[in-house]
Amino acid sequence: MTITTTSSGAVRLAHLDAHTYRDWVTSGHATVILPAGAFEQHGPHLPLGTDATLSTTIAETVGRQTGAKVAEPFTYGYKSQQKSGGGNHLPGTVSLDAEALVAMTRNLVTGFLGQGIQNLVILNGHYENYQFLYEGVDLALRDLGLGSDAEQCVLLLSYWDFVSDTTLGAVYPDGFPGWDIEHGGVLETSLMLHLRPELVDMGRAVSHPPADLPRFDRLPVVPGRTPATGCLSAPDGSDAVKGQLLFDQVVADLSQEISAELGLSPARDKEVLATP
Repeated sequence: MTITTTSSGAVRLAHLDAHTYRDWVTSGHATVILPAGAFEQHGPHLPLGTDATLSTTIAETVGRQTGAKVAEPFTYGYKSQQKSGGGNHLPGTVSLDAEALVAMTRNLVTGFLGQGIQNLVILNGHYENYQFLYEGVDLALRDLGLGSDAEQCVLLLSYWDFVSDTTLGAVYPDGFPGWDIEHGGVLETSLMLHLRPELVDMGRAVSHPPADLPRFDRLPVVPGRTPATGCLSAPDGSDAVKGQLLFDQVVADLSQEISAELGLSPARDKEVLATP
């Protein structure tokens, strides 16, 4: 008799062998978290992979707290838009068309649920992705014939929706400028200073007023309306302490909420599976 376990410390699905994965899936309570990011400029002080780095790191920590496993992330996302990401015209931003992101999402949701994954949580870290992730999920559920009475489900969320008002007040003591211009600003910079400080160069950070953009989208974009840094707000006041506060609070609330919604129990992932 061979004894195998799914609690070897591997939270990433890519680090499991196929047989351990099979046994985990057939246990009947498998939950996968799929991080979604982008390859997008975040000014001169943050790396191009910021969105994927943040969503993946949050997903891994939530996975450890809930017993979920983490799939490989989407490292490219939908086109950066001028009012939320600076714009797809900026160097360093390489994006997917809508149909590509929808198709990728549709394929992966169909693949995971089709193999018997009970719950799939898509954890988004790139603002522009959301509606196309939603469309891909909706089409996949249609393909699989899963309706409102299905036992399997997909949760779709963006991590910043779990930042509490109390945390916002501590991170932005002079007032929160709004999510629409939080790109390359205090939130992302502080999180990266806490999680991956070696990838942040605050010596290159630029202080400037928040972007003042019209209440409409003009296409083609007017490049001069995006601040020269590519950031829509300055990272003034960012630090690792704020990043840890943000990270710890988001992870705690997100873990609690999805555990309650999906009936997750970390102890389940520590069960030893005996296979003849």
